[in-house]
Amino acid sequence: MPDASLFHEHTVVVDHDGRAELFPGFLTTMEADALHSGLVDSLPWEQADLIVFGRKVSEPRRSVWYAPAGMDYLYSNTRRTAHTMPAVLRALADRIEESTGAAYNSVLANLYRDGNDRLGWHADNEECNGPEPTIASVSLGAERRFDLRHNDTGETRSVLLPHGSLLVMSGPLQRHWKHQVPPARRLSSARINLTFRLVS
Repeated sequence: MPDASLFHEHTVVVDHDGRAELFPGFLTTMEADALHSGLVDSLPWEQADLIVFGRKVSEPRRSVWYAPAGMDYLYSNTRRTAHTMPAVLRALADRIEESTGAAYNSVLANLYRDGNDRLGWHADNEECNGPEPTIASVSLGAERRFDLRHNDTGETRSVLLPHGSLLVMSGPLQRHWKHQVPPARRLSSARINLTFRLVS
């Protein structure tokens, strides 16, 4: 669990059947600006084809998977080839490890080009993530809404993810809750999301 004393402020988004906490000021504006502009231009963004309800569809965003060699990532019946994590992302992972007390060896980077790009309801419950993963999600660029919905009760929680923020999901959250980033049709600016995790 993150050490809240390391941050000026934080918000507990979910506090039962797992935990989700938002740390808005994890990165300074200057740090977040530099990361966003650098990663938009330097990462080898891919647009994957996913299998959803038996149909092949193009992923409604761009993404790239970084992990140790051979640790490909399978989701939505699509295998993503592992790329070597660049130094800038490894340094960010080390900083998050120091703050959260959890270890990370991989990151899924997502590029939402504008408000039409989105992420549908899902849980990060793939076997490679383990039964109770700690997933640390850094947001850069345009602020987007993040929704969570409990599998049994239908309870929902929503939070805005600002530029430079860190969202940490932990415990059994992925078993009990699904999450999404819905469309924001009027938004024209880009967002990068970096979800760090430990896979095996």
